[in-house]
Amino acid sequence: MNRDADIRAALGNQFPKHIYHSIICIGALIAHREPDHWAVDAVGAPHVGERTEKELIASFCDKIAELAPQLVTFNGNTFDLPVLRYRAMIHGVSASGLAARPYFNRYTEDAVDLCDILSSFAPHTKASLNELSKIMGMPGKPEGIDGTEVERYFLEGRINEIADYCETDVVNTYRVWLRYELFRGRLSEREHQASEHNLADLIKGRVSTAPQSPRTPEVQRPELPVGEVEGSHQAGAGEAMSIDTWVADLLNKPEEKRAASLYELLLRLNLEMSHLEDAHETYARRLGLR
Repeated sequence: MNRDADIRAALGNQFPKHIYHSIICIGALIAHREPDHWAVDAVGAPHVGERTEKELIASFCDKIAELAPQLVTFNGNTFDLPVLRYRAMIHGVSASGLAARPYFNRYTEDAVDLCDILSSFAPHTKASLNELSKIMGMPGKPEGIDGTEVERYFLEGRINEIADYCETDVVNTYRVWLRYELFRGRLSEREHQASEHNLADLIKGRVSTAPQSPRTPEVQRPELPVGEVEGSHQAGAGEAMSIDTWVADLLNKPEEKRAASLYELLLRLNLEMSHLEDAHETYARRLGLR
């Protein structure tokens, strides 16, 4: 019998206790302080499609041991860190990196949980990362997926989409933290803007060179209504394996979960920039914009 399946069947629709969760991917962003801004060194979300859960945990903990960084999370004290600790112990991982600093002490700044700090540790004043990001003018979470749907995505084999979702969360957390540093005077307005520009430049570079990338926070998207995109899709339905076909799955989703523009739809599919440009030209011609 599959032990995980047995546990899920026993729990039904209940949210599992921390000890019953498994780690599918671990998203992280590494940054260092320059004299006039924060600079991002790396961002990614390795996942179980690439290595085992035990290897994911061991690699992450080894990196923590190497860098001994300040950890910044959103709801990490309540969820991420306890799950990480449980899963490390379940797999028998030597995670000395998690003892490099008092990460599990809520009264230090070795592990900053923005959800706790910004709400003054009061449950009734807490906001979600998505709510907070959007009210601050950031894109928030991608459409069509949230934490409650990760299990379904995993069972459907959509691990890359989970990793993209995780990377987006990491980027949003970093941007909220930069805003928090501005708020408490550790960044000037100019330094905050420079830090944001550094992040945007890094992500734009990744979008132009790699098929797997989080969305650029400040990218300018052409305004093409969903209805027009649907019309274009129908016009090209006879072309086998066309870009229309690649977009079809997203167009079949409920209205509220569709992206608002052609650019967002294509970017969600993680196409290379050359494909994006070709697709945009194709649709522009069909819509009589060229």
